[in-house]
This record gives sequence, structure tokens and C-alpha cells, in this order.
Amino acid sequence: MRKTLSSLFDKIEFPVLLAGIVVAGGLWGFLELMEVARDVAPHTFDTQILLAFREAGNPSNPIGSPRLEGAVRDITALGSAVVLILITAATIIYFLLIKRWGTAFFVLATVGGGQILSSLLKIGIDRPRPDLVSKLAVETSLSFPSGHAMLAAVTYLTLGTLAARFLPGRVTKIYVFVLAVLVTLMVGVSRLYLGVHWPSDVLAGWCAGFAWAMLCWLAARFLPRGKNGDEEPS
Repeated sequence: MRKTLSSLFDKIEFPVLLAGIVVAGGLWGFLELMEVARDVAPHTFDTQILLAFREAGNPSNPIGSPRLEGAVRDITALGSAVVLILITAATIIYFLLIKRWGTAFFVLATVGGGQILSSLLKIGIDRPRPDLVSKLAVETSLSFPSGHAMLAAVTYLTLGTLAARFLPGRVTKIYVFVLAVLVTLMVGVSRLYLGVHWPSDVLAGWCAGFAWAMLCWLAARFLPRGKNGDEEPS
């Protein structure tokens, strides 16, 4: 028993501690935002932030030029199901080709599990889309949490952890993680600009997405290695 605990504590490094903090913080934030989503009337911060992306007194017209609106649509596509499925499939096929079965399964389980979790959370909360401003994109699913924000966090953070394994130096590893977080944040903000989510939807998506990605990473890190020598994501 003591040897088992000692072996466990030996693995607790700063990245593990940081991942644990992200999981705990993400779960706490999601639960708090879930209470916001269940209220009948939208909170002030939801309405104020959403209106900030519209011209004063004209909630049907977004700020900025039509070119900006087009750019935002391109950015939001980075979190769409089609794009994320293509990226995930390409990654899984790559690891299968180099016979990294464990890593391929890790990507499939993390992203696929995140998709299932997102769908279940939407059904469980059953929050309609905002009608405060005009929507600049057609959406038919429920609003809470933002699937784009959540799955972008899951996918890009997972890819970031995998890419960091092959990069030399701490600076390049940090750059990859920062890039993954930046893309995730941009996708979430684009959903607000398009008027298809309340800010609390996007915040909840980020909380759930980061927590799920880090939880899967922690689980994979502490699992024993396969017989084929395939290492856990690190």
C-alpha cells in the first residue's frame, strides 16, 4: 500500500497539479453557470455582453464591417462539428499508421466522449438560444453549454498535449498550449458575436471542455503502458 502511494506521489509533477486545478476549477465554474442557465430571466452580464457586440440601439446589426462578420464566421467554423471531426479523424489515422494504438484510442475517447457529454448536457439543461439579438448563423440545437466552445477546447487542447510531446524546449511547448487556448477562446467569442449563445453558455463550454480534456489526460497519464510500448499522452 505504501509503495503504491509512494509511486503515485512520485508522478505528481507541476503539469499534473496544474491539470488537477483546471479540472476542479472547470467543474466548479460549470456548476455555478448551470444555475445561471436555469434561471428564467437572463442575467445582466449575459445581456450586457451580448449587446456589446451590437450597434447601440440596433440589436440586429453587429459592430464592425461586413468583412469582420465574414472573418468571424470563418473563425467559428474552427469549432464546427465538421472541422473538428476532420481534424480528429486525420489525427487518429496518423497514429494508427505509425502503430500508436493507445494514442489513437486516447484521441478517439477524449474527443468522442466530449461530444457525447456535450449533447447530454444540452439535453439536461434544455436552455433555448438567446432571442435578445438577431442571429447571424442558423442553429437548431439547444444553447447550454456552447458545443463549439466546449469541443474546441477538448479537441485543440488534446492536440496541443500530443504535439508538445514531439517539440523540443519548454518555450515551444508553451507556444503550442497558448495557441490551442487562443483558438478555443476565439471560437467562443465568435459565438457571442454571431448572437447564437449567451455568454454563460460559452463560459460553461470552456469550463466543461478544459475540465474534460485535462481529466482524460490525467487518466491516460496514470494508466499503465501497453505491451507494445505505446506511451500515455504526456
